Amino acid sequence: MNTIFITGASTGLGKAAAGLFASKGWQVIATMRKPEAEQELNTIDNITLLPLDVTQPGQIAAAVQAALDGHDVDVVFNNAGYGLMGPLEAINDEQLTRQMETNLLGVIRVTQAFIPYFREKGKGLFIATTSIGGLITFPFSSVYHATKWALEGWSESMAFELGKIGVGIKTVSPGGIKTDFLSRSAEVNTHPVYEPWMQQLFAGFSEDDFSTAEQIAEVVYEAATDGKDQLRYVAGADAQHLYAQRLELGDEAFRRQIGQAFLGN
Repeated sequence: MNTIFITGASTGLGKAAAGLFASKGWQVIATMRKPEAEQELNTIDNITLLPLDVTQPGQIAAAVQAALDGHDVDVVFNNAGYGLMGPLEAINDEQLTRQMETNLLGVIRVTQAFIPYFREKGKGLFIATTSIGGLITFPFSSVYHATKWALEGWSESMAFELGKIGVGIKTVSPGGIKTDFLSRSAEVNTHPVYEPWMQQLFAGFSEDDFSTAEQIAEVVYEAATDGKDQLRYVAGADAQHLYAQRLELGDEAFRRQIGQAFLGN
């Protein structure tokens, strides 16, 4: 039985992925900040819940050790993260640090903790949830984009490094996910000067274009099982359309198009 270790498994994509992999016969180690509050995954026999806040290095070490003490882990799915939105001058240092610690350093530290195990094993796979926001940008999400673009670049560089020891790394870059957008997975700050433009931005999004968490989880499963030497999986029709537009138009024309579409400039 294959085993996957998942961070951020309490809601959204992480929870959907845990359920999907379990249904496919995998052993799932689903981590989250408050496993005692989980009422669904804890009823599935081949899912083990562990506490993990990826902003806490000590918890990372403990969760990884607990996972490896009882399981032969094959795939690590770094999924924990959230969106911090708003103009930069409305974001305080605590929010800035927490966004970086969760979305970027959490992924790096969990990966770092598993590398010796995968190296000795001679195989293994890391998958990270990045975002279409790691390949394009929208207004008023600069810190979020900083973390996701960093993850894309870090993953691409790590592919060379890990490849030398027989270990793979992949990214799944979803677009919008229904039920999570601007709700549980987002923290929104505002400032009176920018408020009209932010409202204009939000009005430009429609959940009708988004994928379900279950649809994106299918892409994660594909990445985990297809055996391909492929780094990037752009997931969801909206994300695929936007990324194709950027490649077709070029960076500058695409940037102007986004500004016109969402801010009218």
